[in-house]
Amino acid sequence: MLNSMGPFFEDFNEKNEMITDGRTVTRADIVNFAGVSGDFSPLHMDKEFGKKTMFGENVAHGLCAMVVASGNIERSGVFDQIVAFYGIQDWKFTKPLFFEDTIRVRIKVESKVAGVQPDRGVVNLYLEVINQKDDVLQEGKWKIMVRKIK
Repeated sequence: MLNSMGPFFEDFNEKNEMITDGRTVTRADIVNFAGVSGDFSPLHMDKEFGKKTMFGENVAHGLCAMVVASGNIERSGVFDQIVAFYGIQDWKFTKPLFFEDTIRVRIKVESKVAGVQPDRGVVNLYLEVINQKDDVLQEGKWKIMVRKIK
């Protein structure tokens, strides 16, 4: 699916599938995300509180996991010809992301629409954010607007 300049609209085909490299999410990542988001919930930040939860430890913010997943996709080159991130649909948070988990993203092309503008189109992706055990932590659909080959 990838070429040397990243995939253009024409390079995306239904049923294409890939998986990104992984990234381990550390306590420092969670602290930095809390600072940016302003979400200092004890579920994420207080070790003793985390021990008393149903998870038995602190967990990452759900949106932090989504942001790291986006970075994984960016580093894979899938977004090299993106014009705009177009939307999210049916996003589900199915399992928690724990500190020191390594996440990857499984990407499947569901469909694409040529669009009104002749130089771009919309690609509909189905994503699964998975951990080192291949557990699906989050899943749903992302739409991206992608340049066409000129």
